[in-house]
Amino acid sequence: MTISVCMIVKNEERVLARCLDSLAGLYEELIIVDTGSTDKTKEIASRYTDKIYDFVWVNDFSAARNFAFTHATMDYIYSADADEVLDDKNRILFKQLKDNILPEIEIVQMKYGNQLSYGTVYNFDEEYRPKLFKRLREFVWIEPVHEQVRLDPVVFDSDIVITHMPETNHSGRDFMVFERAIERDGDLSDRLWEMYARELYLAGTDDDFIKARRHFEKKVAGDVSPELHQILSLILVHSARAENDINCFFKYAVKLVAGEGCSEICMEMGLHYEALGDWEEAAIWYYNAAYETTPILKATAGNADPLRHLTAVYRQCGNAELEAHYCNELAKYTND
Repeated sequence: MTISVCMIVKNEERVLARCLDSLAGLYEELIIVDTGSTDKTKEIASRYTDKIYDFVWVNDFSAARNFAFTHATMDYIYSADADEVLDDKNRILFKQLKDNILPEIEIVQMKYGNQLSYGTVYNFDEEYRPKLFKRLREFVWIEPVHEQVRLDPVVFDSDIVITHMPETNHSGRDFMVFERAIERDGDLSDRLWEMYARELYLAGTDDDFIKARRHFEKKVAGDVSPELHQILSLILVHSARAENDINCFFKYAVKLVAGEGCSEICMEMGLHYEALGDWEEAAIWYYNAAYETTPILKATAGNADPLRHLTAVYRQCGNAELEAHYCNELAKYTND
């Protein structure tokens, strides 16, 4: 099996060599697509390959990756980012996979690790992602009778762990891409609306929420599923709280509380009452966030976040016993 490594890069001079050195000996072809670097990224890339292509950035990562893939010529394509690293243990696992992969496997998933250590916008420290793709798909008939062509890809979940080591948080760049896509196309897929909301909750500032508000107001007014409506409404609750728009805040908050509820809306209510100095009411909502509901966008909204606020609220109230209790609870989830 031969491998083409395909990368899209921009201003990655600090991390590119680290990534490529960790992949040495694992591929037959390296394709680097530069989307407008102004540093030494292309100079560094040229030490590793002569297949360097320029791509005019159009606020579309898929367009750039598709362009990179068109230049691949090997059996499989490995999609890498410059802030990834394979350590020695996982280099061995990758080499073993390369030498022993079954020909019917079309996608290999690898674990993306170390996601919580660098301020990245993920809920989990390790999760599977598709990383290795068969370049040309072979269609095969299946079933002994009433036969049909296998349409679902054959996916293999490997034990390989890719270490994510970014230098910066990319949320600002991503927010711009979301906004430009909405302005260009008028809408996003339901999946991208959820990703936009999740990234706001995990890494957005109040200004980011306020800037996104008009897009979410327009979307929530349309015909959307109950699940998406809940997610969109959460963003509107947070942005309304940031702008001190109490009518809008309660318009969406009450609907969320009256429905199935979630940890995030309980947190929003707690933060509202804490800002008013109503410690008792704030504590009720934080307790519900931690123990009576589950999060839908931000995992820590169901544990560390409310417990941290419960600790602070009871400190403010002078209740040392409950402060100590929730401080101990918080220690289960964080080193604070």
